[in-house]
Amino acid sequence: MDLPVMPPVKPMLAKAVPEIPDLGHTEPKWDGFRSIVFRDGDEVVLGSRNEKPLTRYFPELVEQIRAHTPPRCVLDGEIVVVTDDRLDFDALQQRIHPAESRVRLLAGQTPASFIGFDLLALGDDDLMGTPLRERRARLVDALDAARGGPDAPVHVTPATADLEQARQWFTQFEGAGLDGVVAKPLDGLYLPDKRAMSKIKHARTADCVVAGFRWHKSGPVVGSLLLGLWTEDGRLQHVGVAASFPMARRASLLDELAPYRDPDLADHPWGDWADQSAHGDKRMPGAVSRWNATKDLSFEPLRPELVVEVAYDHMEGDRFRHTAQFRRWRTDRDPASCTYAQLEEPVGFRLSEILPPA
Repeated sequence: MDLPVMPPVKPMLAKAVPEIPDLGHTEPKWDGFRSIVFRDGDEVVLGSRNEKPLTRYFPELVEQIRAHTPPRCVLDGEIVVVTDDRLDFDALQQRIHPAESRVRLLAGQTPASFIGFDLLALGDDDLMGTPLRERRARLVDALDAARGGPDAPVHVTPATADLEQARQWFTQFEGAGLDGVVAKPLDGLYLPDKRAMSKIKHARTADCVVAGFRWHKSGPVVGSLLLGLWTEDGRLQHVGVAASFPMARRASLLDELAPYRDPDLADHPWGDWADQSAHGDKRMPGAVSRWNATKDLSFEPLRPELVVEVAYDHMEGDRFRHTAQFRRWRTDRDPASCTYAQLEEPVGFRLSEILPPA
C-alpha cells in the first residue's frame, strides 16, 4: 500500500456541546463503528478509532469498498448495520467475533454498510490540510462517480448548511437509530485525534434500581454502578452502568452502598448471572465481554432497594446505548416504580428516508 496518507491515522474527534452551533455544516451523527478506510487498488484496510484494524470482521464490506470507491483513497466514516430500516448497533457488535466461520456467516446475515463523511486523500493528493468545504465537495464527486448507483452499500452522509433543518434532523433521525448531529466549521482542516468538531446528543434522565456494583481496577473503591429497570413480566433487566466518578467519590460511594450489600445471590434478581445459558439474548451483568473474553465482569450484589437518577442519551433495544451519568439518589422513589414506562419514546423514522436502501 502506497498512499499519501498511510495507516494508522487517529480520527478527528468531536466535543459535546448543548446546542447546535451555526458553523455552516451539520451532519447526522451515525451510531456505528468509526473507521478510516484506506484503499490502494485491491488493498483495503478498515482502520478503527483505537487504530486496530477492523478489516477481518467485515469481508463483505471490503469487497464493496473495492467495487464502489475510487481506486486510491482514504475515507473517514462509520460502519453500520441496518435492520428493519433502522440502525442496529447490537447486530453490529455481534460482528466482532474471533471465529472466521462466524465472521463469514454474519457477513451474509447482517451485512454492513459504510457511511462516508470525510476525504483524507484521493489519488496522490493529501487533503488533510485543505478546508472541509473542499474535502466535502471532492468526497461527493468521488463517491458519486465510483459507487455505481444509489443502492450500493457505500454512502455519503447527508449534510446541511441550514440550522433549522439541522434542528429538525436532530429530532427526526433518532427514530431511525441515529444519536444526534455533528457540526463542523467549513474552513476547518482535518486534525487527527483533536476535538475540532461539535457533537450534540440527546439528554434524558431515568430513575433506575441499583442492584450491584463492580470494583474499580485501581483498588477497593466503586468502579461502576449496575443499573436495572423492571419489565412488565416482573424481571429486573440490566440496562447499563453509571461509571464516571472522581476517585474520592468512588470511595464515598462504597460507604453509601454498604447498607445494601448482600453477598448472597440466591434470591437476587441477577442470581443466575454466572450461568451463561441463562443470558440468552439479554444483556446480563456477568456476561462475557465480546471485546475482551478475559475481562472480569463479576459484580458485587446489592439488595435492589436503592434508586438513582441518571442521565442518558438514548436506548439501544432494552438498554442504555452509552454509559449513564450519575445525577442523584432518589430515596423518595419506590424501586418497584422504576420501569421502562418512564422512558421517552422517540418518534419513529425510517432510515431509508435518510439514505437509499442498500
